[in-house]
Amino acid sequence: MSKKMTMQDAITEAKRCLNCSRPLCRTGCPIENNIPEFVRALSEGNIGNAYETIAERSNLPAICGRVCAHEKQCEAHCILAKKNSAISIGSLEMFIADFAHEYGLNPVPPSTGKRGKVAVIGSGPAGLTVAGDLAKMDFAVTIFEGQPEPGGVLLFGIPEFRLEKEVVRREINILRKLGVEIVTEKLIGPDMTVDDLFAQGYDAIFMGTGTALPRTLDIPGQELSGILTATYFLKVVVLADSGKLDKKEVLIHDDDDVVVIGAGNVAIDAARTAIRRTSGNVTVLYHKTAEDMTCLPSEYEAALKEGVQFKFLKKPLGYLNKKQMRALTNTRAKASPADETELAGLLVQNIVKDPEGKFVETGGQEIIPCDSVILAVGQRPAARIVSTTKGIQVDDRGFVITKERPYGMTTRAGVFSSGDVVHGPKTVVLAMKESKKVAAGIAQYIDAKKLLAACEE
Repeated sequence: MSKKMTMQDAITEAKRCLNCSRPLCRTGCPIENNIPEFVRALSEGNIGNAYETIAERSNLPAICGRVCAHEKQCEAHCILAKKNSAISIGSLEMFIADFAHEYGLNPVPPSTGKRGKVAVIGSGPAGLTVAGDLAKMDFAVTIFEGQPEPGGVLLFGIPEFRLEKEVVRREINILRKLGVEIVTEKLIGPDMTVDDLFAQGYDAIFMGTGTALPRTLDIPGQELSGILTATYFLKVVVLADSGKLDKKEVLIHDDDDVVVIGAGNVAIDAARTAIRRTSGNVTVLYHKTAEDMTCLPSEYEAALKEGVQFKFLKKPLGYLNKKQMRALTNTRAKASPADETELAGLLVQNIVKDPEGKFVETGGQEIIPCDSVILAVGQRPAARIVSTTKGIQVDDRGFVITKERPYGMTTRAGVFSSGDVVHGPKTVVLAMKESKKVAAGIAQYIDAKKLLAACEE
């Protein structure tokens, strides 16, 4: 996990770099950031050059410095990692980006927009990356965002304690300085179609709409009140904390016992957010073992330190209302109208991992009392664009199908896509990795299109 550094700390850390002839740290970076070069520049005290180097490959360095899985990527590949003393690359990147913001460094001139006109749908990591890269390549770019504020999952899906919202806003403002126009509260599909955008003269359109629809569990009791999805919970917390929504809408009370189902980064984010809002217990439930969790080890460790409990090898079988809980636990209480409508517990199947590594449903069942359940069991794309546009094909799960040439183009000419809506939910930097390749594909497509048009004149 990245830590904030003073200038002296950052330069001292940068000086530990061995300047390897084969810098494996760059190999480990999904967007191939020139890590050795910006670390070297920082070690010499040249923070301006360090920021320019980062800006060549990344449009969101202050964000990547905070939320990238450095321990699995660049830092894991650092040769010093063999001695458990890898260079703190994430912290250095965060320091450089924060310094650049504080002192107003702008290494890239604004786009003239002369090379072509591109519409970007969605302002999450994929959309912001494509917009930034294309602006740097001299395209005129307009982002269309359905929410009142741009940022997507960066703003509404990652908690404040992991990624400060002002950091997201300032990174987006840097894109505005590059000439990127941002239109909010414009939902492509219902408000305006892809055909409408082409009619307005856009040479290409990029879809970075993510996976907006959360998956749920089809088990008995799913109609009870008190069952939330993690994406909804995290979003309303951001809105409530910013004063845009009544805090009662968060739907977790001060003394609630909360169960989070899932073991990815979203589940841990939800659990760590919940424990900050209740004095009750917060428990993460997972049907496999701790070693099988998909979240970052550092996030798991942080959750444990904050008091989040974990129950492994437990499979949810059904939600229980108050009446069912009393019957199963042989307790008595005065009947109320809420007995059959409000969540009071979770029935789970105990799982055993056999010697062959298979998970077997044995060991009986267990009742876990709770007032709220937060589901973090996956997400899928919404169909509002595909359903209003001819020619864009999706697979049987609803994810958009794209081509290799030009990279990232859908089955409709001129419409491109990447990020979660294509590859499923991934990390921020992996969405950026694919989106950089798609931005190059869009540039290639528009240049070829304009060349053919010129030849026909």
